[in-house]
Amino acid sequence: MTTETVKTQPPADHITPPLEAVVDAAASSAETHFGFKTVPEADKAKMVHEVFAKVAERYDLMNDLMSGGLHRAWKQVMLDWLNPPRTDKPFHLIDVAGGTGDIAFRCLDRAGAGSQVTLCDINEHMLQVGRERSIKNGYSDRVEIACGDAMKLPFPDQSFDAYTIAFGIRNVTRVNEAIAEAYRVLKPGGRFMVLEFSHVVLPVIDKLYDRYSFAVIPPMGKFVTGDADPYQYLIESIRQFPQQERFKQMIQAEGFERVSYRNLTGGVAAIHSGWRI
Repeated sequence: MTTETVKTQPPADHITPPLEAVVDAAASSAETHFGFKTVPEADKAKMVHEVFAKVAERYDLMNDLMSGGLHRAWKQVMLDWLNPPRTDKPFHLIDVAGGTGDIAFRCLDRAGAGSQVTLCDINEHMLQVGRERSIKNGYSDRVEIACGDAMKLPFPDQSFDAYTIAFGIRNVTRVNEAIAEAYRVLKPGGRFMVLEFSHVVLPVIDKLYDRYSFAVIPPMGKFVTGDADPYQYLIESIRQFPQQERFKQMIQAEGFERVSYRNLTGGVAAIHSGWRI
């Protein structure tokens, strides 16, 4: 006599969903910050896109307001530290979130004939500004323009000798994923460099900068561009960004070695550097 085991399905409300569905549900319900607001992760990219669509044509002016004009000197400091080769040696830089081309063109101005730059940005409005500047200033034969997400770059592994991102990584939804992508696309021996507004380390300057940021920048932005909201978001996003030591640890966690940073203007901004060994 044989015994047949009859398998019965649990009630519908007790069926365990597939793992993929659990992960997707968790991702869709995950939250992040947009300035001081808490928003669904799925909404942040669109909201950031709208901010930069508004300011694309006046992006350098925006950075002038945010930094009191110091961003130009800070970018030079980053490129001094990067020190691209000034010879015919092949050197390929990817500048992420660099749509207007400021870092890319500064690099080419000081690098040798063997250097080229891939200018990557998720915002087509920003890239259009960079594209027009590239043609106008004669860089187009050494600059590749690519629309792409810092968390999922459209390039093969080990494609670049250096990766820069200036005033962009704090706008990424999941910063750790952007760092991991930087590691993936860099060649062994490649360098990762981040210039970002940071946390002031000098007691007097921090209070002065806070007052300037919240009391002066949004009204000035509205006066100059007619819209204060992008400037309010950008100020708030700086305060939400990890402090220098914490950000250093995040870079190390994704595999980079010899990670270090330099504070600029008492920590108003900082440059972080790491190597894929």
